[in-house]
Amino acid sequence: MATYEKQVLEKESGFKKWWRLLRPHTLVASFVPVFLGTSVAMSYTNFHFLRFIVMLIACFFIQTSANLFNEYYDYKKGHDDEHSVGNGGAIVRNGMRPGFILFLAIFLYILSILGGIYLSIELNWYVGLLGAICMLVGYLYTGGPYPIAYTPFGEIMAGFFMGGIITFISFYIQAEFIGKEIVYISIPVMVLVGNLLLANSLRDLVPDKKSGRLTLAILLGRKAGTLLFGLAFLFAYVFELSLIIWMDAPYWTLIILLSAREAIRAVRGYIGKSEPLSMMPAMKATSKAITFFGLLLAIAYLLSLLQKNLFM
Repeated sequence: MATYEKQVLEKESGFKKWWRLLRPHTLVASFVPVFLGTSVAMSYTNFHFLRFIVMLIACFFIQTSANLFNEYYDYKKGHDDEHSVGNGGAIVRNGMRPGFILFLAIFLYILSILGGIYLSIELNWYVGLLGAICMLVGYLYTGGPYPIAYTPFGEIMAGFFMGGIITFISFYIQAEFIGKEIVYISIPVMVLVGNLLLANSLRDLVPDKKSGRLTLAILLGRKAGTLLFGLAFLFAYVFELSLIIWMDAPYWTLIILLSAREAIRAVRGYIGKSEPLSMMPAMKATSKAITFFGLLLAIAYLLSLLQKNLFM
């Protein structure tokens, strides 16, 4: 067995098993929208540090809880075993207690609610309501009688709520309004967060099909799903860069092209592949590409603001 396969399948202990349980490649969906929404808002307001920190931590807890619910319900429904590829299957592979995983997911949700209450007091109850809806979607992704993850709508829901709504809230808690600029800027982020889920579905296409799921990857098939995966990256870059022309986005936006190398690596990593283990490097490249894209875009707006302040 190859070294990489051993690392994926072997029983782990200590910090490593907990880190893997959190599914770190998905955490990009929690912090990138917060950084982006905040960075764009800086052109309209002073920086509210405490609001930013509370939002960042709350989103991290929501994403982590969703991952823990995912782990718990996949285990309860028998979809994971000790040979599950990737970060799933930690309960079976590492002997972790299912009840404690569920408790931890609920506990982190409670902490997220406290953050939402604080932001609602600071601003208005709409912020808390939107946050609660995001939390509900996170739970229903694998929880409840009709899990979203078992349907072709997982990518759409994750992209809209984590890539879109979280970006909007992050912008709003700083600027205290929502304009069309942040909506357009966040569209590629929505697509890329959805693409992160598609990457996972492409890798798990065979086991998901055996377990009775009907994900987008299963619905489209591997070739069409891989094509959509590549086109989603292309759309994100073209759309975001086009904002320079028709929405006066800063020329600094061009720095997102620095992330294109990882995006290309991610797409290539899925072409012609069918074994889940062979696609694990592509999964990592996908997470890196989205992280670099989002953070570079956030930096672009901060550099634009700095440039304006220096030459005013």
